[in-house]
Amino acid sequence: MKKVVTMGEVMLRLSPDNYKRIVQSDSLSVEYGGGEANVAVNLAAFGEDAYFVTKVPSHEVGQAAINSLRRYGVNTSYIARGGDRLGIYFLETGAGLRASKVIYDRKHSAISEAKVEDFDFDQIFKDCNWFHFTGITPAISKEARQLTLAALKKAKEYGVMVSCDLNYRGKLWSVDEARATMSELMKYVDVCIGNEEDADKCLGFKPEGTSVTSGKLNLEGYKAIFKQMKDKYGFKYIATSLRVSHSASDNGWSGLLYDGKEFYLSRHYEIRIVDRVGGGDSFAAGLIHCLLNGENAQTAIDFAAGASALKQTIPGDYNMVSLEEVYKLIKGDASGRVQR
Repeated sequence: MKKVVTMGEVMLRLSPDNYKRIVQSDSLSVEYGGGEANVAVNLAAFGEDAYFVTKVPSHEVGQAAINSLRRYGVNTSYIARGGDRLGIYFLETGAGLRASKVIYDRKHSAISEAKVEDFDFDQIFKDCNWFHFTGITPAISKEARQLTLAALKKAKEYGVMVSCDLNYRGKLWSVDEARATMSELMKYVDVCIGNEEDADKCLGFKPEGTSVTSGKLNLEGYKAIFKQMKDKYGFKYIATSLRVSHSASDNGWSGLLYDGKEFYLSRHYEIRIVDRVGGGDSFAAGLIHCLLNGENAQTAIDFAAGASALKQTIPGDYNMVSLEEVYKLIKGDASGRVQR
């Protein structure tokens, strides 16, 4: 069991049931989630000592968010309390030709206004093996950018391995803001994760001949930008999920990993989507788990792709699959037969 710390925003997720649109719904289902929180839940399920760092209000909604993490084995002892509100996002789950849609209501959330002084980073990173964050956290506010930078500096003081899922969100900041901020943060990152849009919008690297919406994936384009990213930032590993979006209901899915010398491609999956939110987070968690535990690069990318393929068959942000289920899938059993 290794100590892994993730830091970001946990949000209240509200969504209609049965693929309804918000305008036709009389009730909304409640879930909790958010990029780094999703990773922490997934790593706890894989047996890691997962800690989540955030700030939530000192009222019942904040407590409910904490309870959702504790329920799945995440250590919440580093979570600060205070502020006025928990961030909210509304999700319409798409189907067929209709895409899913996210509406944010997260301005002035507790974590977006948190100060560096709210957290004891010396205690947080003591005996820590790995720190993970995403590009969503520095996007939510200037205060969150300062908080992210302070955490990264302290993590490096303690020699902690650092991963970042670039996760560009156009509803939170502009391309110029993202590139200026993320380029500065990359000097602290050992493992960079991101799809083709993330690499382009956050760092200015665009793979040639690739379009998720048209179903075209040019692996040579990814390999070319991975080498450029390695040369510029010195990453130890670079990884991406490879999504081919046939529709909101059916996607092709695989992953690619570069260790600075060789490229490793996972098995390809055709997924019937139940809930794609958190798919990238489970990919990151799978990769972190394997690299933490000394698995070889091919196993790491196979496991990451398999874990994230399974997540997208589960409602909600959190991935609730076991190590055994992932290994069974990546060893070739994708039959979906009832287990008795």
